[in-house]
Amino acid sequence: MRVGLYFDLRNPAAWRRPWRDVYARALERVEHAEAAGADSVWVTEHHFFDDGYLPQPLTMAAAIAARTRRVRIGTAVVLAPLRPAVQIAEEAAIVDLVSGGRLELGLGAGYVKPEFDAYGADLSTRFDVTDARIAEVRQLLDGDGVTPPPLQRPFPIWAGYLGPKGARRAGRLGVGLLSVERRLLEPYQQGLDEGGHDPGSARTAGVVNVMAADDPESALERVLPHLAHQLNSYRAANASTTGRRPRELTVDDLRQNPGSGPLAALQVLGPADAAAHIRELTAGLPVEEVYAWASIGGMPDDLVARHIELMSTEVREALAD
Repeated sequence: MRVGLYFDLRNPAAWRRPWRDVYARALERVEHAEAAGADSVWVTEHHFFDDGYLPQPLTMAAAIAARTRRVRIGTAVVLAPLRPAVQIAEEAAIVDLVSGGRLELGLGAGYVKPEFDAYGADLSTRFDVTDARIAEVRQLLDGDGVTPPPLQRPFPIWAGYLGPKGARRAGRLGVGLLSVERRLLEPYQQGLDEGGHDPGSARTAGVVNVMAADDPESALERVLPHLAHQLNSYRAANASTTGRRPRELTVDDLRQNPGSGPLAALQVLGPADAAAHIRELTAGLPVEEVYAWASIGGMPDDLVARHIELMSTEVREALAD
């Protein structure tokens, strides 16, 4: 099981830095992760977030490819309905060539209405469109449909679907599933069977909400304001689609109920405990890779650097053993 880091390049107003510095520092952190031993780095996509986020993951992946030599480079995810299949395939092929065959292409459906409006895409058809994009992109990359062609054949493609229905879709398409949720394995394997694929070919990867620290209790207290920001930004993005404006979470909310929301269950642990937690989450699952957020909502540099170091060395080594 490979261990990597997940970069979203947030720059919250409360801790704002010049944008040039944010991107330069992210590339330095990627280099640091590779030198320390990380197996992979992953990038993601959102548009028009107040804290910037990363809007063009394959552009960033190309920059990472030029600055690294060994780590796998993943997208989790490129928002497939916002782009033609040929554009995704051409950009992916270039990144694959620049990296020497190290790209893992994750495609997802998205959910934020203003992003779809800006690209002239239809939010209501996003799942069917994403299914079609995945099939088209795979055909283009594996069947000499783009020039120049990528190095990897077959090309490693992942579906960033959530929930049982999404897992089943990924299975029918015969691609990897970007989730390590145990409850999704059965529908994913069912989809593989329905699509004429061997259920034993199931392969999953995904984010684990773990941060490694030397002093977990102190680190958690310092991270909580950044975690609150990150959770609130996702809640605001969801509200732009649903029209229901949620109450903003506070640090006290997270202290009192650390298990609410997908990221509020963040586990800040020492390296041995982090490895044990990941082992428990993934035991018996066909997990090829896990990746942790490199930074939570623009958290302090010293915590980011040490987290990257510990995940890339002690946690990774413990999981390898």
